[in-house]
Amino acid sequence: MERTLYQWFADSAARHGGRVALEVGGGRHTYAELDALSRRLAAEIVAACGEPPGRVGLYAARSVLAYAGYLAVQRLGATVVPLNPAAPDARNRAIAKAAGLDLVLADAALRPPVLPAATLALRLDRLDEPPRGMPDTLAARPDDLAYVLFTSGSTGVPKGVPLRHRSVDAYLRHVIPRYELGPGCRLSQTFDLTFDLSVFDMFAAWGSGATLVVPGAYDLVKPVAFVNRERLTHWFSVPSVVSLAMRLRRLAPGSMPSLRWSLFCGEPLTLRQARAWALAAPGSVLENLYGPTELTISCAEYRLPADRDRWPRTANGTVPIGLPYPGVEHLVLDGEGRPAGEGELCLRGVQRFPGYADPGVNEGRFVRFDGQVAAPPRTGDGVPPELWYRTGDRVAWRDGLLVHLGRLDQQVKISGHRVELGEVEAALRDQPGVHEAVVLAVPGEDGEPALEAACTGAGLDPVALLKGVAALLPGYMVPRSVTLLDELPLNANGKVDRRATAAALHS
Repeated sequence: MERTLYQWFADSAARHGGRVALEVGGGRHTYAELDALSRRLAAEIVAACGEPPGRVGLYAARSVLAYAGYLAVQRLGATVVPLNPAAPDARNRAIAKAAGLDLVLADAALRPPVLPAATLALRLDRLDEPPRGMPDTLAARPDDLAYVLFTSGSTGVPKGVPLRHRSVDAYLRHVIPRYELGPGCRLSQTFDLTFDLSVFDMFAAWGSGATLVVPGAYDLVKPVAFVNRERLTHWFSVPSVVSLAMRLRRLAPGSMPSLRWSLFCGEPLTLRQARAWALAAPGSVLENLYGPTELTISCAEYRLPADRDRWPRTANGTVPIGLPYPGVEHLVLDGEGRPAGEGELCLRGVQRFPGYADPGVNEGRFVRFDGQVAAPPRTGDGVPPELWYRTGDRVAWRDGLLVHLGRLDQQVKISGHRVELGEVEAALRDQPGVHEAVVLAVPGEDGEPALEAACTGAGLDPVALLKGVAALLPGYMVPRSVTLLDELPLNANGKVDRRATAAALHS
């Protein structure tokens, strides 16, 4: 039987009410306590709206109210739309307008938002006593929307990505047993709630009776200290956290003995990052995950062998993304729309989203089985399930595994030669002292694209770096310059911000 997000939590609360569900801000909250708090919040929401709402914005971050509020929206059968208090007001206003929110539930401890929707600002001390008229749980259906997340759009307008309960249910049924989750497990919560990977953090934990452990403001700068202090058993983050720990020399071999599972997603995981983390957590199984928001959190996986001598080698120095999950079908199409061993990855199945919140954004993003671009309906009825979603990611089959080659727009032509930016980045990372590297194609004085690089590391000399790359790659693949940075710019989700990096190169 398919379960909604709230049902996953409620089943654990019924079985493990006395166990700790959430640790945040120095406090510990059992499943029973979190359930009761979410019920009180649900009553406040209904009282503010006059009836159960359809869509509720959540303006809170890394607080008890944020997590209980997420559950409160789910128990009302409504759709949650996380907002980021650290984001510019203009972006949150644009998201609130595009989402058609009925209400915004806000943490009153934060600066109040100015949004085009009614705002209910609450403090936890207002919720000590349950209000009158506590609402019953309103059951959502598997085809109802669980949440809508907004990702960056190529036009500058955020794209709303709605996900159904059915899709998340299929995802949780796969990942919870795969990672041996259950009572006694302690999971990191490294992702902002506006990042889809946070849904794994919350509901893989709460769907299994485990404990979700929320880091403090500076814990991700010191992941080893965080892991050891909190006795974490499961780690999940973007790979950039590994690079930061390596740069700060805080990833000593054997330094994280409690970890049993280490998962990375959100950007390519390099083999160098994987080796450093594996040495620091020798008792941990390490997996690389892949998945766009449109495919429900993650949809492909590759488990690195325990024997590091059996690890794969790839041209761009990244860990393979492996094979898709059960229930996720895949096609690799070349530039002519034909099945191929290398090209764009297209996906469909139970984890595929039903189409963007703005139906007009669906244009060009779906194909039929023959690779011809389909024209999805420009209505709110959703995209037919038989159509394939075009991820925009380039992949190749290597030894029976999918290897991520970068975005379609990261393959460039230099002097008529096809260049994979990831391969140049791998050559830079191979140079002594280099921690991280990003290569960009920027317009030259003659209008033709040219390669420029940014690197972090210790004791680096740009001239020596270029000579080292020239010894590995053809001349047309050697960047014309290398800029040394103390650290690479990251976006709100902890990924390398390539646009900000480009700005840094010319500042």
